This record gives sequence, structure tokens and C-alpha cells, in this order.
Amino acid sequence: MDTPGFESHDHTACIRDGVASVDAYCRAEGLQFTPVRRRVLEILLQGHRALGAYDILDRLREEGLGSQPPVAYRALDFLVKHGFAHKIERLNAFVACAHPGERHSPAFLICRKCDKVAEAEADPARGMLGQSAARAGFHIERAVVEAEGLCPNCHEGRAS
Repeated sequence: MDTPGFESHDHTACIRDGVASVDAYCRAEGLQFTPVRRRVLEILLQGHRALGAYDILDRLREEGLGSQPPVAYRALDFLVKHGFAHKIERLNAFVACAHPGERHSPAFLICRKCDKVAEAEADPARGMLGQSAARAGFHIERAVVEAEGLCPNCHEGRAS
């Protein structure tokens, strides 16, 4: 599994492909992918940065799609519940899932300088955490892995 978020790529295609993938999944599963949910996903896909609910609400308000916090929170709840977005606990913010519809255990690489977030694979059951849990007789159902540091561009001094 690759690590989308830090590498250069066609954002237009990224948004188009991400929305198309979620749209197809929703159709197949009988889920309602409303215009507000679609727009929130597009906003999350635009920069690979974690955004807070109020940042998203500001964008929706500017576009006439809603002005009350429940509008953004309901859309985010739907996207997170179905695995189309993730909550970054450390930042109390949200990012679009890099692998919607795929079963995976994401880890988040958060650049402390430019705020970009990349999603990587980290199966906690296979690593040291999984080994410790197994020794304790504990079954891991969910783990949130978040690492903070510098992305390749910031580390090499190319980011502004």
C-alpha cells in the first residue's frame, strides 16, 4: 500500500477518483451520498491536510450548503462511519481516506510544519503492540497510530 499525501500528484484526478470510488461504494451498498456529503469529501481531498469541522463548515457556508455546525458534523460522521474519512485525534480534525472501501489499519504521518497528512499502513496486530497485546490476552479491535514529524518537502527545506 502506498503513502498518499506527501508525493506530487494530480489533485484533480485524486479528487475525481476519490469521489467516484465513494459514489460507487454508496450505490452498491444503498447508502445516500448527498450533495453535502460529496462536497465535504471533495474539501477533504483537496489538500491532504487535516481540517477541523468548523473549517469545513466555513467552506460550506461560503458555498451556500449550510451554516449550522450539525451540517458539517453529520456529513463527517457519515464519512468516518463508512471509512471514507478518518479523524486525526491529535489535531481534532479530519482527512479523507486514501483507500476508501478497502479494509486496512491506517497510521497517520502528520507534518508539523506544513500540516499535510499522509496515510500509511500500520497493522498493530502484527507489530510490537500486537505482540504485547497477545501476551496479555488482549484482542486489539482498533488502534489509532499518529506520528508527527517533517514531510519530505519540509525536511529538505522545499516547503514555504
